[in-house]
Amino acid sequence: MHLIWLRTDLRLHDNTALAAACQRGPVAAVYLVTPEQWLAHDDAPCKVDFWLRNLQHLSQALGSLNIPLLIRHAATWDQAPAVLGQLCRELSVESMHVNEEYGIHESRRDAAVAEALEADGVTFHSYLDQLLFQPGSVLTKTGTYFQVFSQFRKVCYARLHSALPRRVATPKAQAALTLKSDPIPEQVDGFEPPSETLRALWPAGEDEARRRLDAFADQQISYYKDERDFPAKPGTSQLSAYLAAGVVSPRQCLHAALQTNQGEFESGDIGTITWINELLWREFYKHILVGYPRVSRHRAFRPETEALAWRDAPEDLAAWQQARTGLPIIDAAMRQLLETGWMHNRLRMVVAMFLTKNLLIDWREGERFFMRHLIDGDLAANNGGWQWSSSTGTDSAPYFRIFSPLSQSEKFDGDGVFIKRWLPELATLNKKEVHNPQALGGLFGVADYPRSIVDLKKSRERALAAFRNLPSRQEVAEHE
Repeated sequence: MHLIWLRTDLRLHDNTALAAACQRGPVAAVYLVTPEQWLAHDDAPCKVDFWLRNLQHLSQALGSLNIPLLIRHAATWDQAPAVLGQLCRELSVESMHVNEEYGIHESRRDAAVAEALEADGVTFHSYLDQLLFQPGSVLTKTGTYFQVFSQFRKVCYARLHSALPRRVATPKAQAALTLKSDPIPEQVDGFEPPSETLRALWPAGEDEARRRLDAFADQQISYYKDERDFPAKPGTSQLSAYLAAGVVSPRQCLHAALQTNQGEFESGDIGTITWINELLWREFYKHILVGYPRVSRHRAFRPETEALAWRDAPEDLAAWQQARTGLPIIDAAMRQLLETGWMHNRLRMVVAMFLTKNLLIDWREGERFFMRHLIDGDLAANNGGWQWSSSTGTDSAPYFRIFSPLSQSEKFDGDGVFIKRWLPELATLNKKEVHNPQALGGLFGVADYPRSIVDLKKSRERALAAFRNLPSRQEVAEHE
């Protein structure tokens, strides 16, 4: 018997570990429910619910191949070696197969499980699957991990020219086993199920992920560059939750994009090129996680920014979290997050800059809040985005780049369509007034909408002063 341990790879098709396990003989699959670990990692209730719903679909798909899906429980990953070791003994397992995951805790967990199993005579095999390139294989000439995306992308392009990552064949049905699948839990203690409205926005299963990918590649990808920044338009693929849970693979995404662009990723359709770049950004941040482990430990990528004098401002933080800052584009974006488990990418940058620059609140507060609410929450991408916006990270915005929420709002939601959708209390305002109701003075007609909690001009100057006072990178390096 051979075992595949499923994690963030909840699919039958193009699943490297599953295909490898099936080539060796009879296979069973196992999924580990680890609620305390999920809580420690700030995994959102809607994300855990999405995993469980996808497991329901995957259990049926595996069942059609006579592969039973077993569910085991461990409070934290520390218990994984014992729980999986026990299962391997019960089933007389010869080999365990996993797709690699990245991050300090994930790496330690897998090393501990491998060591325990191999002591019992079970071989442990891990595979590259959630990335196009193995971390450590895309390096600078001096052998270090890239810190600048454009240079990383250039090397990735060269690698893609020489060999495209190939999709993996789907296993065929195996002879029926006496082992039966376990029921999939409908919910996990500590994770309140989301509303049916939210669930309906994110149907589970590979068929839905494939439908979204095909529809995007066929109908929308060419407009992606022009429309992706406008939150009122359906300009994005809506695949991030499926990618984060591994319901679709980056290889499937890459091949679907290339198919629409005659196999090109550097020329041809500008929308396709832009979207492939986004896949490479996802790749870049996961490589950063491996190459610079401090970002897994809630540390700033740029050590000199650890000295920033962030404000302790619980009331301002709560106003930001609860969508009552008095700045419509910020509040509309935060309501979108709270109600749908997702936020438009342009707005993720706008609200992150507002929190870290205008409110001068530590980026880690925002990173944690996002992870606790995002259905597509992913440590590498979320950390990378927050550190980019707060000018503490790799390839980050220069510290003096501070988005004005008002100009971003006017530029990317000119008619206020997005704002009015999420803030219906502003529906009576015209397209000029809706971005900054405070300018109306007496707030006639929007009495229930708060005044802005911050003076944008003064807060911008405060942020610039805080960043200017930082020690240089060299000074920090000399003291370490």
